[in-house]
Amino acid sequence: MTTVLAFIILLGILIFFHELGHFLLAKANRVCVLKFSLGFGPAILKKSIGETEYRLSIFPLGGYVKMLGEDPDQEDTLPIDPQKSFTNKSLGAKASIVAAGPVFNLFLAIIIYTIIAWIGIPAFAPVVGDVQENSPAYQAGLMRGDTIHSIDNNPIKTWDDISLIVQEAGAGETIEMEIEREGTIFMVLVSPVLTKAHNIFGEEIDRALIGISRTDTMITQHFGLIKGITYGFGQSYRIIELTGIAFWKIINGTIDIKKSLGGPIMIADVSGQTFKAGALPFLSLIAFISINLALINLLPIPILDGGHLLFFIIEGITGRPVEGRPREIAQQIGLFLLVLLMLLAFYNDITRIMTGD
Repeated sequence: MTTVLAFIILLGILIFFHELGHFLLAKANRVCVLKFSLGFGPAILKKSIGETEYRLSIFPLGGYVKMLGEDPDQEDTLPIDPQKSFTNKSLGAKASIVAAGPVFNLFLAIIIYTIIAWIGIPAFAPVVGDVQENSPAYQAGLMRGDTIHSIDNNPIKTWDDISLIVQEAGAGETIEMEIEREGTIFMVLVSPVLTKAHNIFGEEIDRALIGISRTDTMITQHFGLIKGITYGFGQSYRIIELTGIAFWKIINGTIDIKKSLGGPIMIADVSGQTFKAGALPFLSLIAFISINLALINLLPIPILDGGHLLFFIIEGITGRPVEGRPREIAQQIGLFLLVLLMLLAFYNDITRIMTGD
């Protein structure tokens, strides 16, 4: 029950922000919005305010904003000013309305990461756990329980800071580490060595390491007003970058799509796990999926927002809208690709359940 509830909350927030972007930009461009729906299918709840009917529909896997002009056959029967039609707006106005959905999903991620930074981000303390025998750290005299305060005069606040600075220094370079042990502070010199390791994509790479592991000691990083906003933008950018790299690795075959692609079942499972873990993990998941939703919607595939933007670009270049049979064929191809992708995602989800991966 918790998993279902978490999944519905996650989808509701993501869909609401996405459709809110379309809705607000449509209103800003004086386009009549006929329906604003969270979910598809028959309405569970609905209420008309002004010219818009607001709906909560039975199937939560999506939502939509229906604007005047999207259905030409119906438009002539509606007693509404035709100047409020989506089709009668400028190319720039239409593009801004379509792009607003993914943009609002990016805004949501930035807002969430900023709030998390203001609340405080849990992180592993820079305290040494195990020290590998005969490693650079072992030879320098590092011991379990040592706290690392700085490396080459760079202050260390979390365990991740250690890895970043060691990687920047590189193998073979000597780094100076300020260590605290039982109240005594002293300096040691360590020379990282090149070691085989795996990155977040599971690829084997060469990394500069000194041979230490962390403890489970946690600390909380607090950010001020401006630094929190900076973190929100920075973290969102990092997720966009990693998602782009992962997408390219899937295309060139570096990453197995069967292992990396998940669908609604996996999202629901992860939603339930993070929901039980607490507010911050759940909010982080929403931000992460919101960025992925934005990027997917910007793909130039017909029936997605990115496909509509592609049509507008073609119209801007040729001076003629893409309509009729060419548009219909493109949308059919887009629908086929999305259905194929969804079936593959469901197959992967079911395979994971059956194999226990």
